Amino acid sequence: MIYLNAFWVGGLICLIAQILIDKTKLTPARILVIYVVLGVTLTAFGIYEPIVKYAGAGATVPLTGFGYTMAKGVQEMIQKKGFLGVFCGGLAASAAGVSAAVFFGYLSAVFSKSSDKT
Repeated sequence: MIYLNAFWVGGLICLIAQILIDKTKLTPARILVIYVVLGVTLTAFGIYEPIVKYAGAGATVPLTGFGYTMAKGVQEMIQKKGFLGVFCGGLAASAAGVSAAVFFGYLSAVFSKSSDKT
């Protein structure tokens, strides 16, 4: 059942993004920022945690999950280091994901052929 919950919640998050792309003049980059900020905001108000517990990867893999990860990292580091946790918590919590994105982006740039779109 957890797979089904992850599938439909993650699909719903992606469906909303696709509708925003198709029906509004928002660029994908703006939608990305909206989703990350929405994940942070929902986590700050305690709304996103129950969604993550219900849907698992369906809620943590999309961009809202990145915001959730950063917000949880900030919350944990504030408890450990005080105000300094505001600045280092989000980066520490999301470092593995960001490092993987940079690494695999580099690999794809090295092994793929770049060309101009016409």
